[in-house]
Amino acid sequence: MRVLLSTYGSRGDVEPLAGLALRLRELGAEVRVCAPPDEEFARRLAGVGVPLVPVGPSARALTAAAPPSSSLPQRAAELIAGQFDAIPAAAEGCDVLVATGMMPAAAGALAVAEKLGIRSVSVTFQQLTLPSPHRSPLAYPGRPFPPEVSDNRVLWDLDAQSINALFGEALNTNRASIGLPPVDDVRDYVIGDRPWLATDPILDPWRETPDLDVVQTGAWIVPDVRPLPPELAVFLDGGAPPVYVGFGSMPMRASTDVAQVAIEAVRAQGRRAVVARGWADLALIDDRDDCFVVGDVNQQALFGRVAAVVHHGGAGTTTTSARAGAPQVVVPQAADQPYWAGRVAELGIGAAHDGPAPTFESLSDALSTALAPETRARATTVAGTIRTDGATVAAKLLLDAISRERPPVSA
Repeated sequence: MRVLLSTYGSRGDVEPLAGLALRLRELGAEVRVCAPPDEEFARRLAGVGVPLVPVGPSARALTAAAPPSSSLPQRAAELIAGQFDAIPAAAEGCDVLVATGMMPAAAGALAVAEKLGIRSVSVTFQQLTLPSPHRSPLAYPGRPFPPEVSDNRVLWDLDAQSINALFGEALNTNRASIGLPPVDDVRDYVIGDRPWLATDPILDPWRETPDLDVVQTGAWIVPDVRPLPPELAVFLDGGAPPVYVGFGSMPMRASTDVAQVAIEAVRAQGRRAVVARGWADLALIDDRDDCFVVGDVNQQALFGRVAAVVHHGGAGTTTTSARAGAPQVVVPQAADQPYWAGRVAELGIGAAHDGPAPTFESLSDALSTALAPETRARATTVAGTIRTDGATVAAKLLLDAISRERPPVSA
C-alpha cells in the first residue's frame, strides 16, 4: 500500500506526519510526505526513513514575512497552485492521501486527490477549525467578527463566508484548470463529513456535535531516541532543574526583548535556564554560567529534566510538556495557541500568560504559578493519562480502510 501525507505549515504541522509515517512503515506501507522545502523538515523526515517531496516556498521564510491581511488571498493562491504542481506526481500509485496543514494547501491537495480518484482523509491537529456549537471559531487576520454577534452558529456561518472570500476564487480557478467543478463551501469541502482530530482527548476533549462525525485518534508522536548533547547533559547535571524557554516556529515579533525578559524572570525565581533558539533566534543575554542555549534538541528527554517549560502553546509542545509531567507557562502568539494556553490553565498543569508580549512582572507571576508544588503534582498526575498510541491508531485505521475498499485477489 502507498500513502501520501500532505501538509503545509510550521514544524507543528510536519512533526505529527513523521509520527504517522513511522507507524505506517512499520505496518508495511510505502509513505511519502509533501511538505515545505525547509531543510529542518527534510532532516526530520529522513530521520524516520521517509522522503520529503518539497512543495511551495519555505515555511520559515513565509512566517517571517508577516504578510498584511490584504495579501492573504494572494498567498493562498500560491499555496494552492503549489499543491496542484507537486501532488499529482507525488500521488502516483498511492492508495490514499492524508491532507492537513494550512486550509488553502489542504484544499489544493484534496482537489488533486479528487481528480485522481484517490481516497482522502482530512486531519487537523487542533479542533478549532471544526464547526461546533460549543465554541466560537477563530477570526482570520483583517476579518474580525462583529462584536455584537455572540451566537456560535452565526459566527461559524460568518467563518465559512470569510474562508470562501479568502480562498474560494484561487481554489476554484485551479480546480477548473484540471476539469473539476467549483466548490461552494471551501471549509466544508476541506473538513468533509468525517474529519480526523489528531489530538489527545485529555488535553483536547471533543464534544460531540450532530453535524460532524469526528474521529479522535490521539496525538501523533514520534518517539525521540536521540541523546541529549553532552554539553547540555553536563549543564543539567550541574545544578537544580532549569526552566526551558523556547517558542518553536514563532518569530516573536513583540517589541520587548523576549530572551532578556525570560532569563531575568527565570533568574528571579532562583532558577537556571535552557534557552531554545527556534525561529525567533533567541540568544543568551550575558556570559553567566546559569543559562544554556540549544538548537534542535530531543524535547521528550529534556522536558523530563526541567522545572517548567515556557513556550508559545503549539499543540506539539503542549503535548510533549504534558507527557513529560513538566509544568507549563504558555505565552500564546497566534491561531490556536490561546486555546492551548487555556487548556493548560484549566487542567491545572501550568499558567496561561495574558497576551503575546511578556514583561518581567507578567512572566514572573506566571512562573510562580507553574513552579508551585501543587502545579508540579497536578502535572505529574495528568502525564500518566496522556495517550501515546495515537499514530498507531491512525495508521491502523487508514490501512484497514484501504484494505476494505480493495477488491479481493482472485486465486
